Amino acid sequence: MPLLGTSAPVAVQNLPITGKSEANHETRHTNGVDRPLPYQSQHDDALAVLSLRNLLFDICNQNGGGHGGSAVGHAAMFLYALNHLVGFDAWTMDELKAYGSAKLNGFTTLSHAHPEIEVPGVEVTTGPLGQGVANSVGLAIASKNLAARFNRPGYDIVQSRIYCITGDGCLMEGVALESIALAGHLQLDNLVLIYDNNQVTCDGPLDWINTEDVNAKMRACGWAVMEVLEGSHDVNAIVEALQAAQTVRGRPTFINVRTVIGVGTSNAGTSKAHHGTFAEEDVARSKVAAGLNPSVTHSIPEKALSYFRERKSHGQKLNLEWDALLSNYTAAYPRLSAQLLQRRNGGPGKAVFSLLDSIDTTSMGKLSTRESNGEIMEKVWPVCEALCGGGADLVNSNKIYYSEADAFLPSYPAGRYVRYGIREHAMASISNGMAAYGKGTFIPITATFLMFYLYAAPGVRMGALSHLQALHFATHDSFAEGQNGPTHQPVEVDSLYRAMPNLTYFRPCDAEEVVAAWKLGLSSTSRPTMISLGRDPVGPVPGTDRNLALKGAYVLRENSDAAVTLASCGTSLHRVVAAANELEKAGLHVRVVSCPSLDLLEEQKGTYKASVFPADGKPIVSVEEYVATTWARYVTASISMTTYGYSASSASNYARFGMDAESIVRKVRGYLAELGGTNARLAGWKQL
Repeated sequence: MPLLGTSAPVAVQNLPITGKSEANHETRHTNGVDRPLPYQSQHDDALAVLSLRNLLFDICNQNGGGHGGSAVGHAAMFLYALNHLVGFDAWTMDELKAYGSAKLNGFTTLSHAHPEIEVPGVEVTTGPLGQGVANSVGLAIASKNLAARFNRPGYDIVQSRIYCITGDGCLMEGVALESIALAGHLQLDNLVLIYDNNQVTCDGPLDWINTEDVNAKMRACGWAVMEVLEGSHDVNAIVEALQAAQTVRGRPTFINVRTVIGVGTSNAGTSKAHHGTFAEEDVARSKVAAGLNPSVTHSIPEKALSYFRERKSHGQKLNLEWDALLSNYTAAYPRLSAQLLQRRNGGPGKAVFSLLDSIDTTSMGKLSTRESNGEIMEKVWPVCEALCGGGADLVNSNKIYYSEADAFLPSYPAGRYVRYGIREHAMASISNGMAAYGKGTFIPITATFLMFYLYAAPGVRMGALSHLQALHFATHDSFAEGQNGPTHQPVEVDSLYRAMPNLTYFRPCDAEEVVAAWKLGLSSTSRPTMISLGRDPVGPVPGTDRNLALKGAYVLRENSDAAVTLASCGTSLHRVVAAANELEKAGLHVRVVSCPSLDLLEEQKGTYKASVFPADGKPIVSVEEYVATTWARYVTASISMTTYGYSASSASNYARFGMDAESIVRKVRGYLAELGGTNARLAGWKQL
């Protein structure tokens, strides 16, 4: 079936659509409230709109939940009702009736308060304002890229046009503004943003908080702007605008649709219509206008239902036409067709894993992990065509190498490298859109400093919640970032990502473990991976193993007579190894554990975890340049941060905060002396 397919764009034009004036629509006005005319005078469009509103009234009132919002109405409710009306098999009336219910006793439902990607008819999980706008930009980039790579004259196999409905709140969110600016810059003319302009927010009138000229702003961002002055009733004006949007070339399209929230009710035009239920008399009046018994709920007039269900047969016809086109394409371009099928089936392909297995990391021994990651990525990128994405204007520092000829540009949409600019939040959220486009067809990458993944965090979280694959390269991941100081030194950011469900945080200590991180990220098809990378060169860490690293933690140095186990990862580990060597010279036996991912370790069997971190009462000490919020489940003490960092050279910061080899030796000796042979587990966790 078509990849998120509708119709391909046609001719070029940019015309403002004013629509009909308010005097031309068939309504009766009483005390400023729109009153629908009786059923007999309604044509098919008007009856369909009225029937949809009546269904939305019932859904809104059924469990006392309200939240009419953008549907009358809330946009999620609007989507669910339309999915039922156009004939999605899964979207039964019982599913709609479950909206806002308790969902207990094992009962599950599709109608969540906000759309979730696992549900039929839902492309992406939205909810936090602005995320859907950014997702739509990602979907549009993916469509443009795939079309440029696989379409051929006479064979427009990829035809996707992306439509996104937004409201006042989304357009004030930073992530939406970042994404809108990038979409205009990239000239994404397959993207249409429909603005439900009802001039009301949750707290009250929009002009309490925002009086900007949104049309001028969108034009300044490179968008074609159209306006529908009467969007509550004038279906033809909206259709004309949507048709005109298909003719636009070289710009995404913004359709500003003027509407009345809660139209036809006593709450019309007020914030009460956003989150409250609707009065019984308002609902009854609307149902009578549609020829319905006001005491009957969740009922659709047969004529209106036929109006909507025609779209299902029309869609089936389009699918058959597309299947025939694909069959002819396969005959004409068998190699391209096979490549497209592989992409649509998802996954990076076997070749990339063979490549990773073949990489000899001995030549990368002294490179920082950001540098070895860059070298590995240079090898992987041409082999794995599903990889797509880029960085937030720091790729020189991130060591993310790409060819100028491979940049995604308006003149070359086949490029796979996206220049996001200084837009970290949009970068992560746009990546979710790319990952959701024919899930598995694209494997997005992002890159910036670990500190700046705080800006990106809402988008990263939505990707994890949505089970979307992505590789996030977080460089400069400690106070070894150096003289930029504590503003750039992420002592606490790891805690956020290590705590985030369905995201793997992986902090490799050297190139060998970076290979493991790539194997993990490319094979994790239902969750994102954050690869935490250092700026400073690594020191000697004998015995690292790319396969053992995928268990999350493994023993680098075993000793049955060990008095203490030292555990670490990333930039700190080679200092721990050096400290262990000094302790051994002094006659104190030490075990050393590499622990690149506590997330992966948690997934291992208890017997394996016990082999790495024995529960024998002997002390286990973690060493890391972060606040130690996650180590206590495995260790008895931590050498870690309790403050922010400091603006100074990398080496001096390790000495300053007591994490160089000499300080580790001193603190471990002091801890062992303090314990005096006491069971360390019973003594409880301790900050050293």
